[in-house]
Amino acid sequence: MAIAYLTRRISFAAAHRYRLPELSDEENTRRFGLCARPNYHGHSYACEVTVRGPIEERSGMIVDLADLDRVLERDVRSRFDHANLNLDIPEFAEGRLMPTGENLARFIFETVQRGLPAGGAMVCEVRVAEDTALSATYRGE
Repeated sequence: MAIAYLTRRISFAAAHRYRLPELSDEENTRRFGLCARPNYHGHSYACEVTVRGPIEERSGMIVDLADLDRVLERDVRSRFDHANLNLDIPEFAEGRLMPTGENLARFIFETVQRGLPAGGAMVCEVRVAEDTALSATYRGE
């Protein structure tokens, strides 16, 4: 059976900082540079979510775009947009997940997959770009 891929792009703006609680401020600055600043810093993120699945004969689609868009709005944009990832998103609170592009991509991958209707399209890749020069991609197994 042939498999098709569909990618939806969304954006959100968020602030974050890198900090390991077991390190001093000086050690965090040495390790993470400007990303460890106590006042945080922000990005206008671009996020691409790719799903895969067979094309349904009647609709000609692998996923109902309204379903995908609903999940992306609820679980990504409305959750992350204009948030401080370290302070507003419990999974990225101090001592938990570091709010790197890699961890954001993995977190979004897992969250979107849980939100999609069972038995339908599967998330196969999430790409999160902080700017035009840096992005992280997470692919499922």
